[in-house]
Amino acid sequence: MSKIQFFDRPTQTIQTEQVYGDWALNLLYGNSLTSKTIGKTILRRVFRYPCISSLYGRLQDRKKSSKKVLPFIKKFGLDSSEFLIPPEQYKTFNEFFTRKLKPSARPINPDPKEIMLPADGRYLVIPDISKNPGFFVKGQHFNLDKFLNNYKLAKKYQNGSLVLARLCPTDYHRFHFPCSGRSSKPELINGYLYSVNPKALKENIGFLWENKRQITSIETEHFGTILMIEIGATNVGSIIDTYEYSTVVEKGQEKGYFSFGGSSIVLLFESDTIVFSKDLLSMSQQHIEVRGLMGQELGRSS
Repeated sequence: MSKIQFFDRPTQTIQTEQVYGDWALNLLYGNSLTSKTIGKTILRRVFRYPCISSLYGRLQDRKKSSKKVLPFIKKFGLDSSEFLIPPEQYKTFNEFFTRKLKPSARPINPDPKEIMLPADGRYLVIPDISKNPGFFVKGQHFNLDKFLNNYKLAKKYQNGSLVLARLCPTDYHRFHFPCSGRSSKPELINGYLYSVNPKALKENIGFLWENKRQITSIETEHFGTILMIEIGATNVGSIIDTYEYSTVVEKGQEKGYFSFGGSSIVLLFESDTIVFSKDLLSMSQQHIEVRGLMGQELGRSS
């Protein structure tokens, strides 16, 4: 399989992603004979079910799983000085995976007309969904109706803007409100748990609307009504909310977290409500993800 490359915002360089569980990804979504005969036809159908991810998640909650924390930090070069507690104090791997960071690690710009990245991750943006040239490859059509499971809502956002954030297992896995506003109670749409890695999405972007997901609306002063959608993926059956439903929320306030695995977040904006940052626009036009950190600029109100 081809390597996954992205533009790293902090260093302003193109980098190659270190993929956690690359062998499994290649087996399920690769082009080898084994992948085609076993991975795609048998194993992928098995691993898409939430009960499998739930079982794997329970293994990460066992005390002995804490032994994986320090080797994981070392292998993937994580900055433990950002962690709220020292890595030796995590009692399980999942406790480490859902770790909190020091507030100083992700500063928030208070400017209400600037909207921020809701999570650490790799980002692609589409200024006009109706003119979408494709996410990871040209010609990929994003089916908004199926994704939202609501024709009327899809109609409202069909000419709007879209943000796709992909969180890797190595990322900080808590997600935050990108701006201030009034939030709704999330609407859960049950589904499978396919991988959301680019290797999988290049093959079938439809995994995004086949996976389990939840939709929250945020009524804002400067960006209209934003839809924030958290999407589960392989080994991520749990999307945990930590905010109080149907309340006024603040920019940067924690919204929730994903349990172990990779996962994604989608933001949908009404037409002509946001102007994306130049680097996100430039790289997205080249089908290159931008790795950014929670709190960094996503764009400004139009």
